[in-house]
Amino acid sequence: MNTDTLNLLKNWFADYVSGFYKDDPEYNKPVSLKEHHTKHVCSNILMIGKELGLSPHDLIIAETIALFHDIGRFRQYEIYRTFVDSISENHAKLGLKQIGIHKVLSMFSRNDKRLISKAIAYHNTLYLPKEDEKTLFFMRLIRDADKLDIWRVFGDYYGEKWPNNTIALDLPDLPVCSKNIIDSILKQTIVNMKDLQTLNDFKLLQISWVFDINFVPSFKIIKNNNYITMIAKTLPVKKEISEVVKLACDYVDSKL
Repeated sequence: MNTDTLNLLKNWFADYVSGFYKDDPEYNKPVSLKEHHTKHVCSNILMIGKELGLSPHDLIIAETIALFHDIGRFRQYEIYRTFVDSISENHAKLGLKQIGIHKVLSMFSRNDKRLISKAIAYHNTLYLPKEDEKTLFFMRLIRDADKLDIWRVFGDYYGEKWPNNTIALDLPDLPVCSKNIIDSILKQTIVNMKDLQTLNDFKLLQISWVFDINFVPSFKIIKNNNYITMIAKTLPVKKEISEVVKLACDYVDSKL
């Protein structure tokens, strides 16, 4: 496995995604967003992997996982016009179907194919399954790289640089936060997507992701880009919200 193989996969990805664009600028915005998201996640995973001292082979595995982690999003949007898994399909499973149909991992060994597929399958789950340590490592790696770019994307969205509610799961933008969401963060647990009622709940869920970050380089990126305070500035000014924001910021600091 070498960089030539990875370049072939990148070319395949670009050709595959190009087939989802239409003569409709509004329709194309979410498609473009996911395409660029993938490129950023690839950059993130390489950045983290290099700082962790991964071998050239493992860096290729990591970037392949990042390249295909959201491949199901394009088919999901084409069929359902949404990125909400609960009302369409699990985008990770949908992506693995596409990977299987197109046999894009055919050049990898059996073990590497299994590792890549497992990491993609669980990149969006609330909890990780029991697995061997190497597989768990790559699962954690893609989850970190993915979250880091989602924070970047929503920094633009909340700043109204990208005004399209598709990526916000079509949640109502009401000036309230659910108590059970705040309570989850105070317990330092990840907020469950099923509990979201408002856009502010979704913002709090994103803040709760700090408790699912795994590697020191990832915490450095969170700190350097002020992702938590960036989201916090868009939330209502309330004591309970200030408490969860401080808790999240302190948690990041404790990992550095």
